[in-house]
Amino acid sequence: MEQAVAPTRHETDVCIVGGGPAGMMLGLLLARAGIGTIVLEKHADFLRDFRGDTVHPSTLNALDRIGLGGKLLALNHRKVSHLDVNFSDGRFRVADFSRLANVHPYIVFLPQWDFLDMLAAEAAKYPRFSLLRSTEAVDLMREGTKVTGVVGKSRDGNGAVEVRAKLTVAADGRHSTLRQVLGWVPQELGAPMDVLWFRLPRQDSDVDGLDMHVNRGGILLLIDRGDYWQIALVIRKGGYDAVAAAGLDAFRKTVTSHAPMLAGRTDAIGSWDDVHVLSVSLNRLPQWHAPGVLLIGDAAHAMSPIGGVGINLAVQDAIATANIITGPLKTGSLATAHLAAVARRRRWPTKVTQTMQRIAQRRFVEKVLDGSGGVRAPAALRLLQKIPQLQYFPARLVGVGVRPELPAIDQ
Repeated sequence: MEQAVAPTRHETDVCIVGGGPAGMMLGLLLARAGIGTIVLEKHADFLRDFRGDTVHPSTLNALDRIGLGGKLLALNHRKVSHLDVNFSDGRFRVADFSRLANVHPYIVFLPQWDFLDMLAAEAAKYPRFSLLRSTEAVDLMREGTKVTGVVGKSRDGNGAVEVRAKLTVAADGRHSTLRQVLGWVPQELGAPMDVLWFRLPRQDSDVDGLDMHVNRGGILLLIDRGDYWQIALVIRKGGYDAVAAAGLDAFRKTVTSHAPMLAGRTDAIGSWDDVHVLSVSLNRLPQWHAPGVLLIGDAAHAMSPIGGVGINLAVQDAIATANIITGPLKTGSLATAHLAAVARRRRWPTKVTQTMQRIAQRRFVEKVLDGSGGVRAPAALRLLQKIPQLQYFPARLVGVGVRPELPAIDQ
């Protein structure tokens, strides 16, 4: 009879589940403050494409505060100082980030795995930080009604893992396992679209940075990755089966109908394996905390891709969390009231941002996806061309956002 292997046991101050932007930023900030921190990441590495790549001025400011702004900008990246959109009647500027009174008047595009690798490498410099890769959280440990840690399993065959912690933070994304274990169900706010991600070659004669094309039935967004475009085709919610049923040739033609410059390059889409489907969600939890546990980032509020603000909202959650709980953790006085304070601080900017996304979905995206043919620029966008100074406001909303956070100086 085979003998059961005892789980590997750890004890720490904070156990963070999920090594995405929220989890890794929080882990780094807590480690800098001398707080014992263990991050559980179910994958062996961060190398997963077709994830959010935008790092906004608010996040760059926060990285500057902890001495990492220069390191991020030393990575291979693209800076975008404005956002232009192509309609049937011309190319229009939506936002001009150069108008921001900011040290970083631009958005940075870089692979998310490079951003996360940088955070992980910095956190690893601190003796009380550990990143357990290939370790998937499957359950919570409890004493009465209080969460006291996480039960995990190693995905490389090394058995069970138990992490006992004063606080467990779920930062494990929009399909959060810990949220399911808690039995918490987010309020769905509705999203009319899904996104198909794929790559196509980029040529030196192409525009730099971002290129966006709007036509009836779809929106095509091209993100400059140097020698290739990372491309998002926005389609109607649940529309992938119909797209696939029409065949790969029809899909290639759809792509070139949005962006004729891509003609001759779409053969790079060799099969449907080259097309990745993102099912878009827009939701948030009514409650983000309970005794011993806190949810942040997409686990607490899934964002629409509109504005590309998901990473930055997650990072802001992490900074606010670190600012509020570090002192109480050091003095041994952490209480549920501190977790409630995090939720209060971050719920308002989340609601405001999601409200703006819902308005954009209802007034623009839904209308674009309904039908075929060209789409003329809306009247509001024409006004932005007549009065360019107004391009500051969408740049401020997207680039800085609502209630940006900065790490405390002593962290």
